[in-house]
Amino acid sequence: MLHHFLVHTAFQTSRWLPREQRLKLGLAVALTLTDPVPKSIRVAFHSFGLFAFMHGLCTFIFTMTAPQCVNTTTELYIFSLVVSWACILSTVFFLVRGGLCLIHRLFPHWLRDTSLWG
Repeated sequence: MLHHFLVHTAFQTSRWLPREQRLKLGLAVALTLTDPVPKSIRVAFHSFGLFAFMHGLCTFIFTMTAPQCVNTTTELYIFSLVVSWACILSTVFFLVRGGLCLIHRLFPHWLRDTSLWG
């Protein structure tokens, strides 16, 4: 999910720039140069996110099942821990974001109709 998060961040950041000055950042190029984004590119982006999630899950599982690597390859193990936690944090980000999108689609006026101050 870390790679998916980076592409998503590049896409959202590039939307702040004028169209002729947008950055060219890999997969984000296809996303930033098209308005609106075609369905086929969205499907490719979400497929990329699914594979990035599976990669992050494998990294996390392999890192957690290899505590003996702390003694043999310390730097590699620390790097793997950092990448694992980055994958976890980006997965949490997308879960929260997806939940908020789902709430917004199911209840579009929920935030406007709900009084936060009583």
